[in-house]
Amino acid sequence: MSRAVLALEGSTLPLARRVAALDWMAIRENLDSLGSSLTGPVLARAECKAIADLYGDDTCFRSTIDMARYRFGQGQYRYFGYPLPEVVAELRAAFWPQLLPMARAWAERLGQPAPWPDRFEAFLERCKAAGQGRPTPLLLRYRTGDWNALHRDLYGDLVFPLQVVVGLDRPEVDYTGGEFVTLEQRARAQSRANTSAIAQGEALVFTTRERPVPSRRGWSKAPMRHGVSVLRSGCRRALGLVFHDAQ
Repeated sequence: MSRAVLALEGSTLPLARRVAALDWMAIRENLDSLGSSLTGPVLARAECKAIADLYGDDTCFRSTIDMARYRFGQGQYRYFGYPLPEVVAELRAAFWPQLLPMARAWAERLGQPAPWPDRFEAFLERCKAAGQGRPTPLLLRYRTGDWNALHRDLYGDLVFPLQVVVGLDRPEVDYTGGEFVTLEQRARAQSRANTSAIAQGEALVFTTRERPVPSRRGWSKAPMRHGVSVLRSGCRRALGLVFHDAQ
């Protein structure tokens, strides 16, 4: 299914079908080479607005973080509480079976355990058993001058190596600046940065902590962090989907 058709049908197709219809071969190739990949459209404009409008509903969230207070940057984000809004829960579950093969392949390359079951609900149960029972999906809001420092979203010992962010506003229309940034630490070389402008309704998949890179001994870890560049104007909102829950 083409990106154009997907965008037109986005408001009626079930979320799981939309996510499954993405070009996962290209996404995985980009993840292998860069540690991040745009996906093409997942949500329709009306759905983006509905999610963004949740930001003002205090009953949806378990906590609110002022980035400047904690020296995380400048701006604000809010963690959803359980039960999650239906669209958020569906999106997280829809991405899981698409990302799971990549996560397992990366773990195999690095000689690491892959403690991720086929069923996403079973993984959440493992998180809870490990003391990680707080939901991690979040809404982020940036206004003029805001930015997000380079960081990793780990939250505990049980970590899924990939996560997703969905753009809810239109770059160069609703805001300028605010590019998504990844920084890869390369062995015996300068770090490499990559930036992405996420279209409204489009998702970006990226590395939570590190990715495997070829080395003389087979594979080695390339640590990665992510953030958001300074917003020059407007308002940028995004939905973050982390798959492991927090302590």
